[in-house]
Amino acid sequence: MTLRVALIGYGTGGSVFHAPLIAATPDLRLDAVVTADPGRARAVRERYPDAAVLDSADRLWESTGRFDLVVVTAPNRHHVPLARTALTAGMAVVLDKPVAASAADARSLAALSAVRGLPVVPFHNRRYDGDFRTVRRLVADGALGDVRRFESRFERWRPEVRAGWKESADPRDAGGILYDLGSHLIDQAVALFGRPESVYAEIDARRPGAQAPDDVFVALDHPGGERSHLWMSAVAADLGPRFRVLGGAAAYTVHGMDPQEEALRAGGTPADPGWGQVPPSRYGRLGTPDSTRPEPTIPGAYQEFYAAVARSLRGEEPPPVALADAITGLEIIEAAQTSARTGDAVTPPTP
Repeated sequence: MTLRVALIGYGTGGSVFHAPLIAATPDLRLDAVVTADPGRARAVRERYPDAAVLDSADRLWESTGRFDLVVVTAPNRHHVPLARTALTAGMAVVLDKPVAASAADARSLAALSAVRGLPVVPFHNRRYDGDFRTVRRLVADGALGDVRRFESRFERWRPEVRAGWKESADPRDAGGILYDLGSHLIDQAVALFGRPESVYAEIDARRPGAQAPDDVFVALDHPGGERSHLWMSAVAADLGPRFRVLGGAAAYTVHGMDPQEEALRAGGTPADPGWGQVPPSRYGRLGTPDSTRPEPTIPGAYQEFYAAVARSLRGEEPPPVALADAITGLEIIEAAQTSARTGDAVTPPTP
């Protein structure tokens, strides 16, 4: 059965990530795209001529029974209201990260999801990055021994503030780099090592005119003794390794970013030959100071997210990402904000 999908939003998230991945999934059909921007509407019609273009999300709620899934990639402050309306209208939801501006809002959404019997699936596509998949395998296989420190970075050099809601200081916008890139880094760390027992953070707005955080460090202490050190920055004039994982037997270090985002921005799709692969010259290194070797990077696989969503909607398996995981991520972000204000490590709330 082909599932009918409505996409709300056709900015970078909708046009670069969601629409191409939905269209590349055999069990899904991109049936409608909501955008009020004339230029974006033209772009939808050119690339997805079979999809209806709607100028308002209200048009979706008038079409009861037409859509099986609503994908929300509007600005952050609209995530929860749109997801709640979709659930009330009887539609499952994929919700871009961060799913909400607060953990309390995310918990209220989870309660409605349970009442309606419909899933809300957070779009944590970075679980399908090739380098993260490689780290996950090395940790699971014991190739590193007991992991002592997990270092993870999303660093950029963007010394000037760009206009837009992501630079807003209004808490309802969930702007700043901690919500934007930090949502990914925290989710990956928790997926590897579990909910942390303590959170420490340093949060700054470094650029002239910046209102929202643009330079952040977060440290997590996990129950198994692992420590995650997470850096996210728009002001890194020198980019550190993407991952550096230190274990009792070996370390793994890899530089550069997963190639899937760049390929999507260039108009590629997962149907392209060599999708998600990196050349041997970009493999990470595994070993100790006296002896290292290249470690082949598992190909990235963003396409697996929506394939898993389709299977979940058919009742074959659980959602690929649990809403509870996104709530945990927001609780860690809020603990990080408290830590940065007080200078102390903070214990996240008990779930």
